[in-house]
Amino acid sequence: MAFRVFIALLLAFPAWAVEVAGVRIDDRTQVANTDLALAGAGVRKRLFFQVYAIGLYVRDPKADPLSQPGPKRVQIRMLRDVGAEQFTEALADGIKANHPEAEASALEPRVRQLGAIMAQLKEARQGMAIALDWTGSETLLVVDGKPAGRPIQGEDFYRALLRIWLGEHPVQPDLKKALLGAPS
Repeated sequence: MAFRVFIALLLAFPAWAVEVAGVRIDDRTQVANTDLALAGAGVRKRLFFQVYAIGLYVRDPKADPLSQPGPKRVQIRMLRDVGAEQFTEALADGIKANHPEAEASALEPRVRQLGAIMAQLKEARQGMAIALDWTGSETLLVVDGKPAGRPIQGEDFYRALLRIWLGEHPVQPDLKKALLGAPS
């Protein structure tokens, strides 16, 4: 009987996969009616500041997130205030670092579209939850659980976003390892 109660309690409460910089990151989420599993999580640092906790969700955590099809999520929880322009500029710099100039130039209109959405928010505030979702057909920005702005078209754009953290020149090499599920 006690075992059944224990199992019922486990099922009644969400499971927490990890805690990163004091932020609890769920082991599962859903995007476009698709169950996703946490591939890995870590913290983005800039100099000695912790900027955000981040988790990567995919269908198959053991497969390459850049090439596997279907919905995905990058879940960011801000650990400090960052201006919208600075946030967008950091994303654009990460894209430029991981793409040839012609590809980065082709992505610029969609980077500007994302920047315009962020500009409406004014800043990424401490505690804010920012999800970058790939639905299988478009990128959605979800802020504190609510869609923000218009969807951004093109799987190439979402892959470019992923390369910020997972590309050949990631924004932070140890964060890349953490997002790919390497033990820290």
